[in-house]
Amino acid sequence: MKGLNTEEDAAAEVLNRLCRAQGQLAGVIAMIKAGRDRKDVVTQLAAVSRALDRAGFKIVASGMRQCLNEQSHGQVPPMTETELEELFLTLA
Repeated sequence: MKGLNTEEDAAAEVLNRLCRAQGQLAGVIAMIKAGRDRKDVVTQLAAVSRALDRAGFKIVASGMRQCLNEQSHGQVPPMTETELEELFLTLA
């Protein structure tokens, strides 16, 4: 069912995003080595930063989903709401 990713699906999505960001970062490094225009370099660097942020947000969202699921099944979640909030704010 769409929208109900498993932990494995979420982890695969995060890894995919991180691999793309790694490729983008390699491109930024190549741009700098080639002496490309600073504006172009900064634009691409911003794209890398957004990709990393999105991966981090996906990790937090997955953790929140896991906690809600475990609470609904009477299990103790692996992280408290406060811990998740602090993790989220680390990305802000």
